[in-house]
Amino acid sequence: MAAANPMKLEGKVAIITGGARGIGEAAARLFSAQGAIVVIADVQDALGRSVAASLPRPATFVHCDVRDEAQVATAVAHAVEAHGRLDVLFSNAGVIGPLLSGFLDMDLTALDDVLAVNVRGAAAAIKHAGREMARAGRGGSIVCTASVAAIQGGMAPAGYTAAKHGLLGLAKAAAAELGEAGVRVNCVSPFGVATRLSCAEGLLGPEELEKFTSEAAYLKGAVLNVRDVAEAALFLASDDSAFITGHNLVVDGGVTQINPATSKFTEIVANRQGSN
Repeated sequence: MAAANPMKLEGKVAIITGGARGIGEAAARLFSAQGAIVVIADVQDALGRSVAASLPRPATFVHCDVRDEAQVATAVAHAVEAHGRLDVLFSNAGVIGPLLSGFLDMDLTALDDVLAVNVRGAAAAIKHAGREMARAGRGGSIVCTASVAAIQGGMAPAGYTAAKHGLLGLAKAAAAELGEAGVRVNCVSPFGVATRLSCAEGLLGPEELEKFTSEAAYLKGAVLNVRDVAEAALFLASDDSAFITGHNLVVDGGVTQINPATSKFTEIVANRQGSN
């Protein structure tokens, strides 16, 4: 009889920032199901505690606003004190900012907040988690939620696009330095995922956003959801990606990887062949 597949995060401790809902919640549930002790770090106390209590393995919640470095340091210390170690950081906390503001009307105060959460907050998380992983000498994995907006312009508001480009550079720089300690740093970059955050201003409802994403993707027959992004994060968090660092795993159905002119050319050729 074949042995059962081992759980990918068995015995590991993982912090998930922004773990109370959306992609973070999906990752918390998946990581826990794969054997991890999860620490949910979020500003939504009641929701975060509820998710932690509902996970299949022991989990804890710690209030953490990633804009405050002291709170990030406290979250890392909590993980180590409560669970004895830290193996994985999923730096997922993020904000989009105003969706309807064009570049020429950009609110720079809102831009400051987007950068504070998505870039400065991630920097604090990587810094303190990376310090602990390097100190412990067991290696570790840090995964950051970036976006297709980290690769191309026009995918999201300018402030969010700038922030995610910055996050991608931040992760690559951290990978270069932390590799010496056996700590891997990678990003996962999804296309439009229907979450409360992405649908916050009511421009598109969840079903409308899923329909848009599916129609825009070159890969047909699948609908992108939070579980897909969580699975990508699990791969990067686990030993399945043991020799991967400084990488950006794009989950977009080919949108950022295939030139749209290709499909247009294919359509022209097909039409001409059909007319012959």
